[in-house]
Amino acid sequence: MAEPDLGSARRTTRRIRVTASAGIVAAVLLAVLLVPPLVQLDQQAVDLAAKLRPPSWQHPFGTDDVGRDLLLRCVYGLRVSLLVGVVAGLTATVIGTAVGALAAAFGGWTDRLVMRLVDTFSSVPHLLLGIFIVAMFRPGVGPVIVSVALTHWLSTARIVRSEVLSLRSRPFIDAAISGGASRGRVVVRHLLPAVLPQAGLAAVLMVPHAMWHESALSFLGLGLPTHQASLGNLVQTARGSLLAGDWWPTLFPGLFLILPTLALAGLAGAWRERINPRRRSELML
Repeated sequence: MAEPDLGSARRTTRRIRVTASAGIVAAVLLAVLLVPPLVQLDQQAVDLAAKLRPPSWQHPFGTDDVGRDLLLRCVYGLRVSLLVGVVAGLTATVIGTAVGALAAAFGGWTDRLVMRLVDTFSSVPHLLLGIFIVAMFRPGVGPVIVSVALTHWLSTARIVRSEVLSLRSRPFIDAAISGGASRGRVVVRHLLPAVLPQAGLAAVLMVPHAMWHESALSFLGLGLPTHQASLGNLVQTARGSLLAGDWWPTLFPGLFLILPTLALAGLAGAWRERINPRRRSELML
């Protein structure tokens, strides 16, 4: 009796996971880009006569406690969450890459000082530090992006630093230094291009993390204004409806948050295995 091919089964499972993740991401992007211009409805329009209606053909996701269409609210909320995730993720990756590369390239007391600062900030919970940052500003998208970016660059700095430290001992770096290249030129021309794949992967992994961070801040009332659609705000305002037995105002915003973040994490995992199959867990944020 032939033994099952575990390698083939793993490859098939990985292919299915990547395909499903890519399909979800594509559907999310199409919904975010096409639904608002195609559906000629105001997502802020209040209709008290239609409040808390269950899903139907007219309102596929039902309506909320003031009669607003939940499908449009979820799409607009997802647009905000994606905006925060992408901008904050890219900003945090740029900061972390610059800090990690400079610390490893200069070494000595610079490296020790920078890494002690990283350890100090890492000892404070991200959410607590984020609450402290957004509390200094008025609610809005900008303060949330700043909060997420300033609290999520630390892991990227560690990853880039470890990669640069391993690259410093390579022969091509020694050859560049022997040829008279300055330390700055070595960093810009040789070290940074070598760590870009890892930094790009860190940025992709940062997007779902930033989306959850924004949703948590909005759920606590510290993120976006309550009238602005965001997935955290939608879940927060639906708590009373859930206790009354109306499940759809909570279910659909939750799915809009969970499915895209899982899909992005699945694509990032496939990328991680592709660029560095021997170290699959190093970039878990």
